[in-house]
Amino acid sequence: MLTIAIDPGTTESAYAILDDALRPVEMDIVPNPVLLRLIGERPADNMAVEWIESYGMAVGRETFETVFWMGRFWEAALDAGMVPWKVPRREVKLNLCHSARAKDANIRQALIDRFGPVGTKKSPGHFYGAKSHIWSAIAVGVTFADRVPFAEQDDDELGVEA
Repeated sequence: MLTIAIDPGTTESAYAILDDALRPVEMDIVPNPVLLRLIGERPADNMAVEWIESYGMAVGRETFETVFWMGRFWEAALDAGMVPWKVPRREVKLNLCHSARAKDANIRQALIDRFGPVGTKKSPGHFYGAKSHIWSAIAVGVTFADRVPFAEQDDDELGVEA
């Protein structure tokens, strides 16, 4: 089973295609139109996208632009025969760090603690080549894989929605 995991952005997004062992077989940060095309070209069973949640705060144009792209990615996944899933950032933090207050560095460290060191070019580790927002995309994919067996039982409680 392959999963495309996405950390969406306003103009570019990070993605990682994870195999059954949650090892990235492909990862990059690309312009959104490129990712839209890649979703249709890469064979995968699922797409997990980091979902924006509202906490009652005012948001700006950038947030709405990101939401627009999330919807386009969702439709592309459906058109490609994938099952798309929403994975809220809060769920990622709770799943990997057991705290809603976790930061990006905590999430990256939790992934390294779980799967081993990043490694070097000579001796690459599980996530060799990951950088920047790719770590967030991987975290979304790992959280999806951890939670999906239970998602059909109670989608709302887990925060992972089909």
